[in-house]
Amino acid sequence: MIGGATIVTSSKAEFAGHPKGLFVLFFAEMWERFSYYGMRALLIFYLTQHWLFNDEKASVIYGAYTALVYIAPVLGGYLADKYLGQRKAVLFGAVLLTIGHFLMAFEGEGTLGQNNPMIDIFWAALAFIIVGSGFLKANISVIVGQLYPRTDIRRDGAYTIFYMGINVGAAVGTIIAGYLGQTYGWAYGFGAAGIGMLLGLVVFVVFKPLLLGKGESTVPEKLAAPFMGMKFEWFLYLVGFAAVAVTWWLVQNQAIVGTILGVFGLALVAFVVWEAIKIGGHDRDRIFAAMFLIIGSVLFWALFEQAGSSLNLFTDRYVDRQGVSASIFQSINPIYIIMLAPLFAGLWTWLGKKGLEPSTPAKFGLALIQLGAGFLVLVLGANTVGMENMTPVIFIFLIYLLHTTGELCLSPVGLSAMNRLAPAHMASLIMGTWFFASATGNFVAGLIAAATGSEAASGEGAAKETVLAVYSQIGWITVGVGIAVIVISPLIKKLMHLDTLRDDTLEGAAEAGLEAQEAGVHPTSRPSS
Repeated sequence: MIGGATIVTSSKAEFAGHPKGLFVLFFAEMWERFSYYGMRALLIFYLTQHWLFNDEKASVIYGAYTALVYIAPVLGGYLADKYLGQRKAVLFGAVLLTIGHFLMAFEGEGTLGQNNPMIDIFWAALAFIIVGSGFLKANISVIVGQLYPRTDIRRDGAYTIFYMGINVGAAVGTIIAGYLGQTYGWAYGFGAAGIGMLLGLVVFVVFKPLLLGKGESTVPEKLAAPFMGMKFEWFLYLVGFAAVAVTWWLVQNQAIVGTILGVFGLALVAFVVWEAIKIGGHDRDRIFAAMFLIIGSVLFWALFEQAGSSLNLFTDRYVDRQGVSASIFQSINPIYIIMLAPLFAGLWTWLGKKGLEPSTPAKFGLALIQLGAGFLVLVLGANTVGMENMTPVIFIFLIYLLHTTGELCLSPVGLSAMNRLAPAHMASLIMGTWFFASATGNFVAGLIAAATGSEAASGEGAAKETVLAVYSQIGWITVGVGIAVIVISPLIKKLMHLDTLRDDTLEGAAEAGLEAQEAGVHPTSRPSS
């Protein structure tokens, strides 16, 4: 905080060769991620230990919540692009997030479970956080890009700095909010997350001049025009609050969320395929290759996102944590990301110069293999010491390590691929499909986590065996799918027609979807050949 204050209050226009507005966005996003991940680390425990949902129901609620977080940017992004501009959308999103996080601190009587009347406040808190994320999540990263001309060589470095804010906030928020929540009480953990979000909002408001007028609306006269007895801008904010009300209902009716994802997902895929067929030629083939990668990403995120649900519960119940709160282990992934992402970026560059860099689909296959191997390593560790003994904590570090290296083979590479493969006039549609796949994967993750909490298991030993049986099954299946993807990767690479790509398909690659999948996104990873 002291360093940030020093940077933004200095008399110089730039710091470390970058406009000071970048560091305003860095600190605002860092505090937003602090709040989001601090709350996320506690959520599954809050559902099972305070509201007394069984594991199965809690996992489905968790999956619906995270899925809606990835659907909401469709609304926030559309209103920002067409009317509000990114700055006002981020500001509105930050206000909604601040309200949501502070509402999480009102827990009521802890012995009443779901009969506690405060549960409606809890659903409202989730709804505010979901819609707030929708307005803030993608738009703040777009402002980063607007601080620089498209040809500015500092752009990649700027996104790297911004990305560090994402992961620092995620790691620190998880540790602080997780520790407070599980040591002193839920209100302390969620309250700390709310304070973090408030700090992010204050930074964004106070240092607005350093954004140099970027992210403003392109139709200010439209915003000021009267509409239904008010300024049109205020009507748009009412639309946001109406979205909160709708989300409040959706998050309580998780089956409806699944139906929406299924129906709209199939319709979206069918539309993209139809457009590809109409286009024909190399662009058609590239779109088919992109759809293959998108479908593969659904499987990846469905299993990767066990981290916040079933794996979090497993760590709490069956791992020898040496007295450390289970929620704090959620910080391992962003810490690994900070440590390993620069190494991966350098590795792809080094391999590329030697002509040895794996193709994008091959990297997806490697990601799936590492993801599956992570589950198998945990199963092996648990079985080695026996069902009656606690699993050594080293195996939790190992599963997160393998999942993080897998993430670095898929998430940034996938973002790059979507921008490379999409024709210019379909770039937003293809990126939207990628985001929708993340939402679908998060919802499926809830269903898989629910299977690990099967009510059929009786007794602690049987429950542990149920979890490990599911992990073993999905581990072997994922490794097998990963090998299959590598085998057919030359065919998918051929569909990409990299030799005939033109530069116009790369426009907007830097700023599109920096946060496609939570903290684990590294925008400087080079596109694979």
